[in-house]
Amino acid sequence: MTALADIAAAPLLAVEGLTVRYGDRIGCADVSLDLAPGEVLGVVGESGSGKTTMLNAVAGRLPVAEGRLSYEGRDLRAMAEPERRRLMRTDWAFVHQHARDGLRMGVSAGGNVGERLMEGGARHYGNIRRAALDWLARVEIDPARIDDRPTQFSGGMQQRLQIARALVTEPRIVLMDEPTGGLDVSVQARLLDLMRGLVREMGLAAIVVTHDIGVVRLLADRLMVMKDGRVVETGLTDQVLDDPQHGYTQLLTSSVLSA
Repeated sequence: MTALADIAAAPLLAVEGLTVRYGDRIGCADVSLDLAPGEVLGVVGESGSGKTTMLNAVAGRLPVAEGRLSYEGRDLRAMAEPERRRLMRTDWAFVHQHARDGLRMGVSAGGNVGERLMEGGARHYGNIRRAALDWLARVEIDPARIDDRPTQFSGGMQQRLQIARALVTEPRIVLMDEPTGGLDVSVQARLLDLMRGLVREMGLAAIVVTHDIGVVRLLADRLMVMKDGRVVETGLTDQVLDDPQHGYTQLLTSSVLSA
């Protein structure tokens, strides 16, 4: 886990009072969080708790009704759309629950990885292909399969390819939405081990949204618990999971223990 001294640094990302509405319905309300360089924040809650809505709003995928979002002190809501899109192609990355949402299924594995580099301005074909080969190896995909399409890969391999595509630009923040959801338990374990290694090696700051307590126990420095669109508890991961204070958090952790 990240050293507490590092987490005490100035926030890389700051969110204050984030509120998203779907007509008369609240998607999330008054959500605030800080993310320090190299820190992993886990967000847990049942389906409908607002955690994915919050993540998509932070990523600029949903309109924000109220609240302030800043990255390195810059106001994200005031940022021009071209600048925001460039940020998402370079400094930020998003890992979807379903790899098909984060990949171009008709493009080769190498093309998927290289495409993100090209979006960031890379043009030298040889360098792009070398980077793609390197990243396939780093996510435990045989580099010899660089010209295979994602449709030829298993679900776990597709998710690892999506991670390679997301991380090839060495982003500073990675937003992950249920990154192990829908995968077999053995595949989940392998993917989690890979993700933990990459997060530590690259010093990534990340927000990991999941319903799986085991995922945040392994990956997250801090934990935020959401219910009905609101944050009900937050703190160091082990502290929250081992000594939950809110009744809802107690229910979540007890359901895991009794499973």
